[in-house]
Amino acid sequence: MNDPDSIKQRIDDNVIPTYSRFDLSLTHGEGSHVFDADGKSYLDFGTGIATACLGHSNPELSAALAEQAGKLTHVSNLYYTEPQGLLAEKLVHMAGGSGKVFFCNSGAEANETLYKLARLRNHEEGQFEILTTLGSFHGRTLAGIAATGQAKVKEGFAPAVEGFRHVPFGDLDATREAISPATGAILVEPIQGESGIHCATPDYLAGLRNLCNERNLLLLLDEVQCGHFRTGKFFGWQTIMSSHPDFSPDACSMAKSLSAGLPMGAVWASEPLQDVLGPGTHGTTFGGTPLVSAHALKALEIIERDDLAKNATEIGGYIGKQIEQLIAAYPSVLREVRGLGLMIGIELSENIKAFTSSKKPVSLQIVNCLHEAGLITIPAGAKVFRLLPPLNISKTEADKCLSIIESVIKKLAS
Repeated sequence: MNDPDSIKQRIDDNVIPTYSRFDLSLTHGEGSHVFDADGKSYLDFGTGIATACLGHSNPELSAALAEQAGKLTHVSNLYYTEPQGLLAEKLVHMAGGSGKVFFCNSGAEANETLYKLARLRNHEEGQFEILTTLGSFHGRTLAGIAATGQAKVKEGFAPAVEGFRHVPFGDLDATREAISPATGAILVEPIQGESGIHCATPDYLAGLRNLCNERNLLLLLDEVQCGHFRTGKFFGWQTIMSSHPDFSPDACSMAKSLSAGLPMGAVWASEPLQDVLGPGTHGTTFGGTPLVSAHALKALEIIERDDLAKNATEIGGYIGKQIEQLIAAYPSVLREVRGLGLMIGIELSENIKAFTSSKKPVSLQIVNCLHEAGLITIPAGAKVFRLLPPLNISKTEADKCLSIIESVIKKLAS
């Protein structure tokens, strides 16, 4: 059953091809490693696109999942369950101690909740429009496509859902000029992930907050990829705005690492917005099930107990400094490193000789080279690859990652 060709063939024959898959058939994982059907080990610095935040086959998570599965897995949101309440309480605390949480299944669904929240809050004033940024990514639903500031995501899906316009990321003046009588909210990612790891500055986020206050607009943050301690604090905006302790958005979305590898999304809404979405305005069958909530609670317990937020900051800073040295040593291959904590983007030169014969983006080609060398990373845009390792990564594993990257870059440079 672990024959790689048969695994690949079954997928190709029976699964709609919405992904251009890498030629790897993965069968199991342990800690920061995954294994393919041939038994080869790979250091996993992709973690399912920033999702398996505690690595693979964590025994404490497995035990928590088995315990809850033996009690109650799903009853819908027509009833009260303890794991959901405990998790919601924790998330509200992480957001500052007030407001409420809505649970769903994914980042795209969490962002849909933000759109509906903004429209319903501003319905009587006719302010249905949300400004988003160029280079953003907010999911692949029709509204998510309309919100996303990348043309390639929109191709073939016209006409677009109305109510979204894009402004340059980081440009307060352009944002101010774009506000119309129909504008009700501004939505940004504190750190843009899919376009190649671009961090908002404190001045930019503070400026957006002031602008929204002046114009009575909602400030919405997409924390789907950069949240859950990946940057050293629970939310990415908390890391960026650490020198602005009074800063807070009106609402934010989260997903990815929220349940450490199981499907879960959520939205935190501040106190003035916490009851805008009432019965009949929104819902989800699977959001916040006892099973997934128990898994998420155990993940939070482990992260807090083992001080993994600090680990993310320290190991992430270490990796960043080492990559800067590689950039200095191999400028013909590497151009820049960007990110915060364990959300790291490494930009490549567009003219790597070994890659010029292929029409594939250099980001995909470098990821394939790293796979061959035993390291899993994630492409971002045309010329960036991302490092999104587990929060409990060790310095030894970080050094192994860096060694593999250097060996591949050295070959490409020669």
